[in-house]
Amino acid sequence: MDTWSSIDVPRVPGNPRPLRLHDTSTGQVRPTAPGSTARLYVCGITPYDATHLGHAATYLAFDLVNRLWRDAGHEVHYVQNVTDIDDPLLERAERDQDDWVVLGMRETALFREDMEALRVLPPRDFVGAVETIPEIVEVIGKLLASGLAYRVDDPEYPDIYFAKDGSGRFGYESGYDAATMAEFFAERGGDPQRPGKRDPLDALLWRMARPGEPSWESELGAGRPGWHIECSAIAVNRLGMGFDVQGGGSDLAFPHHEYSAAHAEALSGEFPFARHYVHAGMIGLDGEKMSKSKGNLVFVSRLRADKVDPGAIRLGLFAGHYRSDRSWTSEVLETAEARLSRWREAVSLPAGPAAQSTVDRLREHLADDLDTPKALAAVDAWVSEALTRRGTDSAAPGLVRDAVDALLGIVL
Repeated sequence: MDTWSSIDVPRVPGNPRPLRLHDTSTGQVRPTAPGSTARLYVCGITPYDATHLGHAATYLAFDLVNRLWRDAGHEVHYVQNVTDIDDPLLERAERDQDDWVVLGMRETALFREDMEALRVLPPRDFVGAVETIPEIVEVIGKLLASGLAYRVDDPEYPDIYFAKDGSGRFGYESGYDAATMAEFFAERGGDPQRPGKRDPLDALLWRMARPGEPSWESELGAGRPGWHIECSAIAVNRLGMGFDVQGGGSDLAFPHHEYSAAHAEALSGEFPFARHYVHAGMIGLDGEKMSKSKGNLVFVSRLRADKVDPGAIRLGLFAGHYRSDRSWTSEVLETAEARLSRWREAVSLPAGPAAQSTVDRLREHLADDLDTPKALAAVDAWVSEALTRRGTDSAAPGLVRDAVDALLGIVL
């Protein structure tokens, strides 16, 4: 699957800071410790609708991770999947009398356009589940052969499930108790009531072919993959075990990330799947949860059509901390647009106050678990001084411009 176009990222003088991130599995902000190549996996979209601001907030947060690692001199191997076969996609295609393949391709293309417009650095590997079905089948076959997976006793549809305790560490990532797991499993794509399962929380690996559903012939029998196993296979086959960060929205901590880690750890016998599990908060609209059922999604493509500057979208989302659930409002956008205008006015001056200390603070705040509110305040302080007191350093406006571009992804 084709990724989107890359962009040039300026090199910024000064001393980069080592990145510290909150790890969901420990509840602590810990240093990331990548080698020469940092390894990042971020769970991608199920392409049955356009990119909304909740998606954007997640991918922008991990774009900052990518940028900070690059600023520190690391190569970054970034992998992102696309769940281009799953129930929500098939349900939307049936509802709209659309071809599920065409729907998936169309929304994936729109997602690429949105990411490119938002200046998100592209993944090295942008991988669809459909194109990796042979890899997924191989992994499931090994789990089945090792006794870590089983077929339900159903002569018509002997689907394959993962025995949740197979890794011996199930539950360490999310830290949820049994009641919370049961609640979220049922709400987020699980099938606890499926007859024949050994445990209600065992997760689907391979769904045997049903009439009218797409399926693929394989050694497992004709069928299609479950959700979580695709990320296990895609991540391990491209990044290996123990990669640096697995990322996504907070609603993915369980069940999706818990199971993708458990699958890989059970099969490999290695721990952990990722060194950090990092989760971004949810975005609401005007104080309410943003959701498909409420019909209050704010789409990036709609904002772009309304000529909203992508830099203002980034600034609006960065005004809150990435781990916080927060709301998008007209005031958030207006504040972001005013901030962007002031920043551009300041860097257009022929000279300004010395800026290296501002760049240092910008790096320091971003390296501290992506503290964007403090990072924006650091730039605000320089901008305010530049616009009121002016300055004599002719290199300062360019330095601020490059730092904001490189570290925050915003063109001034």
